[in-house]
Amino acid sequence: MPDPAGYRPKSGEVPTSPGVYRFRDPDGRVIYVGKAKNLRSRLASYFQDPAGLHPKTRTMVFTAGSVEWTVVGSELEALQLEYTWIKQYTPRFNIMYRDDKSYPYLAVTMNEKYPRVQVMRGDKRKGVKYFGPFHPAKAIRETVDLMLRVFPVRTCSSGVFRRAELSGRPCLMGYIDKCAAPCVGRISPDDHRRLAQDFCDFMAGDAHVYIRRLETQMTEAVADLRYEDAARRRDDIAALKRVFERNAVVLPESTEADIFAFAEDELEAAVQVFHVREGRIRGQRGWVVEKVEDVSGATMVEQLLEQVYGSLEDTSRIPREVLVPELPDSAEQVATLLSGIRGANVNLRVPQRGDKKALMDTVKENAELALKLHKSRRSGDLTTRSAALRELQEALELDEPLLRIECYDISHVSGTNVVGSMVVVEDGLPKKADYRKFSVTGDAARDDTAAMRHVLTRRFRHYLDDQERSGTFATGEIDPEEASAGADALPDGGGAPSGGPAAEGARPASRRFAYPPSLVVVDGGPPQVASAAQALRDLGITDVPVVGLAKRLEELWLPGDEFPLVLPRASQGLYLLQRIRDESHRFAISFHRQKRGASMTSSALDGIEGLGPAKQKALLKHFGSVKRIRAATVEHLQEVKGIGPALAATVHAALHSEAGSGPATPGVNLTTGEILD
Repeated sequence: MPDPAGYRPKSGEVPTSPGVYRFRDPDGRVIYVGKAKNLRSRLASYFQDPAGLHPKTRTMVFTAGSVEWTVVGSELEALQLEYTWIKQYTPRFNIMYRDDKSYPYLAVTMNEKYPRVQVMRGDKRKGVKYFGPFHPAKAIRETVDLMLRVFPVRTCSSGVFRRAELSGRPCLMGYIDKCAAPCVGRISPDDHRRLAQDFCDFMAGDAHVYIRRLETQMTEAVADLRYEDAARRRDDIAALKRVFERNAVVLPESTEADIFAFAEDELEAAVQVFHVREGRIRGQRGWVVEKVEDVSGATMVEQLLEQVYGSLEDTSRIPREVLVPELPDSAEQVATLLSGIRGANVNLRVPQRGDKKALMDTVKENAELALKLHKSRRSGDLTTRSAALRELQEALELDEPLLRIECYDISHVSGTNVVGSMVVVEDGLPKKADYRKFSVTGDAARDDTAAMRHVLTRRFRHYLDDQERSGTFATGEIDPEEASAGADALPDGGGAPSGGPAAEGARPASRRFAYPPSLVVVDGGPPQVASAAQALRDLGITDVPVVGLAKRLEELWLPGDEFPLVLPRASQGLYLLQRIRDESHRFAISFHRQKRGASMTSSALDGIEGLGPAKQKALLKHFGSVKRIRAATVEHLQEVKGIGPALAATVHAALHSEAGSGPATPGVNLTTGEILD
């Protein structure tokens, strides 16, 4: 573990200006990004007596291998650059609130001939009516399912709609009366549009009108002894009331606000936010995060707002009002930043009294409950993971802690469609963003050991290439372009880099394989382990340990050992390895099935010279089926974009020569037997 004294900068080297600093580990990976009004004072606080540091801060300082800084012109520029780098590097020791998803909205595409109800994320589109945001997405889907009982608006995609229109048969939703089936003419375009407008009016708050209408219809049905119709109307009323209760007005209808609240202890904090639109609570989100430093509530609010709103694709979805439990120290700069992102004024304030204060108390209560639930679930899990990693380290006699474990598996059927998988576990938890798939062909696919060697060689060759491109951090040789890239992210190109250690820049942002594992696990026994170890030796890598987990007796095999290492059956370390092995097997199998399914799907359009997948798709979209393509003339084929006279003649000749040789053969999925025509 690095000694902070080895990379501590001299006090005179660090400027007293505002700026942003980064801690890197010995492999050059950014592990923490922070900002400061006074860089010298802030950095000095990390190198005081370790006993006085917050536990997470102490771990971060001893994990780091270097520190660098960049001077900027103002606190606002520091705030923007800090967010840019947190988004770019996702440092493991920063508090991360983002879940990398935009808010889900309920959308009605009133700009189409037959409006469609769907869940949408991302940028808003012209002519589409939006309601929300809702969170989780499950809530919005339940709302749509209930609403379709009363307002059976189309929900299918354009492809499904087109196929139903061509075949004259509605999809399943039409058969179960949750779609009015405009695709087959059960309802006119004008009536369907009015139905979609009623859907929008109900979601906008005119619920009582429709509920009263259904109650009248139910009463009339009872009077006419149509009890089945009356029961159906009764169920419709109950469904609408459930939706209406979810959209109850809690604030004046002009209110558009996000209301945040915290609950925290020494090590963790829970955050909850209620999204209020048109006075209604449209959604709720929450995060539980680990605190790296003993930060104040004001600092947490600042980091939360810059991360949550800085990651929005559609910035118009930032509300006019943001209510927080405590204003950040640089409240004006944060409000200016949010206003700049939104393109309109954002009011950042703390509610003091009234309905908004009462709702803030409700949000805080939810945060407290979320933190309690998280702690009760995590206490056992955290202890178990720590014990498992410690047991493995001791059993394998490794000097370094197992911060990152990578597991590899090979999957195939009788030597066909050979694939490899790589799954990653950091701190005992899966890191799915780093999972990788490998297609194995040629000589490497002859057996499992050759395939394993091929996969390991490809993975670690990428690692060596990334290291070579990024320079040698141990000598302070840094790519000088990154600091200017960071400065370009600031307004008016502000942000002058300092001359501190490694401060002239940093490595390129795209480094997929640049972080080496603490342990490589392969699914198999001595042959697979030997093959993996040989692949690393051929690349000159000698500091990455390799172990194999054999399925038969669940024993561990080390390279060159005659006998396996057998862990106790109740060992947490063995359980961890089994979970990693099973996950790599699942990931490999899923990729193999995907590849096998693609290779076993045949169509009459396959093999026609000049007709690739894109043009096949265009033909099928235009005509609807291979049967209709076969019946089309050369002139009709040329109506499809990208199909010229020569290609149209080739397609026509190929399909008709095939038809002339015998009965027309539709496309078939050889795995499932499904007729693709």
